Amino acid sequence: MLMPDWMDPEWLLNWLGDWALWGTLLVIFIECGVLFPILPGDSLLFAVGLFIARGTIDVPLWLACVLLTVAAFLGNVSGYYIGRVLGTSLFTNPNAKFLKPKYIEQTHEFFERYGPRALVLARFVPIVRTFITIVAGAGKMDPKKFFLWTGIGAVIWAPGITLLGHALGNVEFIHAHLESALILLVLVSLLPMVVEVVLARRRKKAAAAADGGAAKHAAPKHAAAKD
Repeated sequence: MLMPDWMDPEWLLNWLGDWALWGTLLVIFIECGVLFPILPGDSLLFAVGLFIARGTIDVPLWLACVLLTVAAFLGNVSGYYIGRVLGTSLFTNPNAKFLKPKYIEQTHEFFERYGPRALVLARFVPIVRTFITIVAGAGKMDPKKFFLWTGIGAVIWAPGITLLGHALGNVEFIHAHLESALILLVLVSLLPMVVEVVLARRRKKAAAAADGGAAKHAAPKHAAAKD
């Protein structure tokens, strides 16, 4: 892959050895809310599932899914409370390597567009996945609502991608072309967002058409009233 070794999930898991699952839990926790967005989230979950299927990681699949879900949830909770305490004050330097103001602006727009369900959709969007919780905390989102939606996202995201990796773990073609498979996974993980954008545009067009139709019907009545 055209990235540092630590961004390559296969290299990272092999480097961690017996600590592969625990290292993965830490990475997921950090990426889901501790202000460090450039980590292999989706691809690492997929690789963990694949390694469990191959026996390289000797942990029951159900236990790995539970632990990864907890790590993803707690990462978001940490990000939420960082946002409540610090707000967006850390995002002031446009030349910063990670905490760029544009990241928080883009995430805020994302949140405004999709509301609470953004916490689920954002799981599948790198960078936004990290900063969505900061925005929720800074905006003083109701904690109960936040915990509900971020919990739903964690349950869908972490076990879902891990189970996919496990299901394909014994497919030799996947092992022979792991780099390509991981790149494809990242692209596929963006599909929920693509679908949501398309649906949002259709709803916007439908609403605009409805408003236009209503305006046309109202115009003759207005004219008749003048006469």
